[in-house]
Amino acid sequence: MSDHPQAPVAPVQAFEPPYYLAVFTSVKTEDQSGYRETNARMEELVRKIPGYLGMDHAQTPGGLSVTVGYFRDADALTAWRTDAEHRAAQRRGRTDWYESYTLHVAKVERSHAFSRTDSTGPAQP
Repeated sequence: MSDHPQAPVAPVQAFEPPYYLAVFTSVKTEDQSGYRETNARMEELVRKIPGYLGMDHAQTPGGLSVTVGYFRDADALTAWRTDAEHRAAQRRGRTDWYESYTLHVAKVERSHAFSRTDSTGPAQP
């Protein structure tokens, strides 16, 4: 869930709280053999999880990568966390693809959005 060269340049929409997010921040190793294929498969799998809401991704020129996955409820997040293929990809990530990473999971209690092209009115604080 952390390499999105074709991702649209727009954030995932704001959802009605509460919902959950998983923030995965990583620095990759130089050898990324097999990473793209596995990442594509993980994206395919997570989209099938009932309650999966979307994903945002950003990467700095220096190589820090941040992926935020959004989930409707804790059950959806647990389904993703415990998926057998996802667990195998996590193991491979630790042995092959990541120098380091952090994972933060949070329950969102407040959410709003702004878009210059949104004609529904002004942004809310």
